[in-house]
Amino acid sequence: MPESVRRRLVVVSNRLPFTARVENSKLQFSQSAGGLATGISAFLDSYKYHLPVREEHLWVGWPGGTIDESFRQELRARSLSEHQSYPVFLSEEDMDLFYLGFCNKTLWPLFHYFPSYTVYNDEYWQNYKKVNRFFADTLLEILRPDDVVWIQDYHLMLLPLMLRRHRPNGLTGFFLHTPFPSFEIFRLLPRQWKEDLLNGMLGADLIAFHTYEYTHHFLQSVLRILGSDNTMGRLTLPDHVVKVETLPMGIDFDRFFKASTCDETESEKATLRSTLGNSKAILSVDRLDYSKGILNRLQGYELFLESYPEFREKVVLIALVVPSRIGVDQYESMKKQIEEYVGRINGKYGNVGWTPVVYQFKNLSIYPLSALYGVSDVALVTPLRDGMNLIAKEYIASRMDKTGVLILSEMAGSSKELGEAIIVNPNDRLEIAEALKTALQMPIDEQKRRNTIMQDRLRRYDVVRWAGEFVDSLRAMKAVQEDFNAKILTTAGRKSLVEQYHSSSRRLLFLDYDGTLVPFVRRPHQAAPTQSLIDLLFKLAANAKNHVVLISGRDRGTLHGWFGNLPIALVAEHGFWLKEVGSEWQAIKLTNPAWKAPLLPVIQHYVDRLPGSFIEEKENSLAWHYRPADPDQAAQIAAELTDHLVSFTANIDVQVLQGSKVVEVRHGGVNKGMAAMHWITKENYGFVMGIGDDWTDEDLFAVLPKTAFSLRVGVSNTKAQHNLRDVNEVLSLLSSLVEQGL
Repeated sequence: MPESVRRRLVVVSNRLPFTARVENSKLQFSQSAGGLATGISAFLDSYKYHLPVREEHLWVGWPGGTIDESFRQELRARSLSEHQSYPVFLSEEDMDLFYLGFCNKTLWPLFHYFPSYTVYNDEYWQNYKKVNRFFADTLLEILRPDDVVWIQDYHLMLLPLMLRRHRPNGLTGFFLHTPFPSFEIFRLLPRQWKEDLLNGMLGADLIAFHTYEYTHHFLQSVLRILGSDNTMGRLTLPDHVVKVETLPMGIDFDRFFKASTCDETESEKATLRSTLGNSKAILSVDRLDYSKGILNRLQGYELFLESYPEFREKVVLIALVVPSRIGVDQYESMKKQIEEYVGRINGKYGNVGWTPVVYQFKNLSIYPLSALYGVSDVALVTPLRDGMNLIAKEYIASRMDKTGVLILSEMAGSSKELGEAIIVNPNDRLEIAEALKTALQMPIDEQKRRNTIMQDRLRRYDVVRWAGEFVDSLRAMKAVQEDFNAKILTTAGRKSLVEQYHSSSRRLLFLDYDGTLVPFVRRPHQAAPTQSLIDLLFKLAANAKNHVVLISGRDRGTLHGWFGNLPIALVAEHGFWLKEVGSEWQAIKLTNPAWKAPLLPVIQHYVDRLPGSFIEEKENSLAWHYRPADPDQAAQIAAELTDHLVSFTANIDVQVLQGSKVVEVRHGGVNKGMAAMHWITKENYGFVMGIGDDWTDEDLFAVLPKTAFSLRVGVSNTKAQHNLRDVNEVLSLLSSLVEQGL
């Protein structure tokens, strides 16, 4: 790589780590708050130590406001020089419909399990797509070929696929910082929306989540909605491999640990202690959001005061609520409810000398926040649902003397790492009340024991390690994609195939049907050939130099009905029946189908157990199809059926084989390879090609001459020389052969 061209990590998020605005005809910059901006900034600050010296980084995002055209060039220049950032410019209307609309009125409530708050507005959805395209267009203007792109969060779920369409060999990672909901919740989205969101994310090479639960929910949705299964978190798609991982986000541990003892923090602590007197402090810090469970913890605190009167006038709940997004109706309503509830508690239990709840609605910088962490005996962190919740981690990191007790909701992602905290259900007021009592009475030695373990864990797995592991894992996908593409038929390989086809006077073409010439469908009869496919096969077969053989697992009646009028040879039931052009069907092996009768009730039993599955009976085989069935249940029952059939047929000359969403029992000793030999041994063909998509076609590939072209549809271990990505590539290749004419 030339010295002037350096590889970069390009971080993409909805917001830049700063806000730009125009005041008095001058551009002004201010730092953005939030765990994501702070955390990734800490990683990028350490970038030169973590990664090779010749690495650079760039942060791409919205600058926080609408910037007049006359200031945009200056903003671009200053963003690059001062912040290593690049702005994406959006109008106020676009940002409202995108951010306040689809992001925060559709995705946010649904992903946090508040379906009743979810708004299904097509205008929001269209604008969400529009803004994702704006981001894609901006990136495509500035990306270099070797840039690694790391996309952040639910605002940009469509962006990975948009980039892949223009940068098929570029590396792209995606991290979701919210929960990914269960399939039962995610499926509430309109069909096209949920399919597009999943496909958008799957455009990435690496997708990661905070917890295993979110990872599992995502993979379940991909399976149930798109039909794509995974192997140990790896999905093999037609054009690339996607790795799905669990990587819980850490915090900048040293920043909070050191801030807890600096002069500014100590001064704040002294003021707070003088205000609190001898009262124990319980800290509640959260952004104004219905997912944070602020009302629930106030109710739990009220029950605590009611149930344990001995703590009255000895504790204070410091309730800090951080202003959140404006324009969300539920937030304004909730703010009013919180303030009313605080007033109720103070009015019910407070007196002239004691205020049970000290309520503040404002932002705090790190030093006063660190002081609050430092003086609070208990941190009450009880969100109803939270992707991670870094406040819990910040509180533990700030406890220099290792005292203090964390009460943490089991619904927060961080509860998976902070198991030494007191874990509660945020919907259970009694459990919160009892947890407060336990926390306030916990011996100092026990507090230190728990916090030592959690601090050590947070120190080891901080935000730098989290981000570093993500980037390392993403970079490792380069080798995976190179292996994936190693057998893909290249442009040069396709050119060579077409040239040999063109120069040959006798050609033999073996073509599978389902999954090769047509995509898989829910039921076999739905895969009837289109007129364009009929025309394509006719043109191939009409060439006097060509001998076309359609070699399929279909029964002979179906094949004859669909293709009997074409000048092509047919092979049915994976090789049991052959039909030359103008001839009758002939069996390749004499068989007795009496074995089917005792197996039919066995398979019917599994049809009854799995709604959506069905039996297809052929002359020499039985097939149990389960593509339309529930995929999770189907996988388990298919394995049971296979074991049952293998045991049941141990003394019969039949084979039990698993295909793509099908379990088939057929006579042994016959396969596509045997059928193909019928033509291969007949004459000397100058060009031989076989195309198929599954395990039944491997027998065909095995018998083709060494000079033949063998191609398997889809990427998998195969005896074929090359892979084609999908049915469209097969049809494109065959069309190019037709265009060669003679």
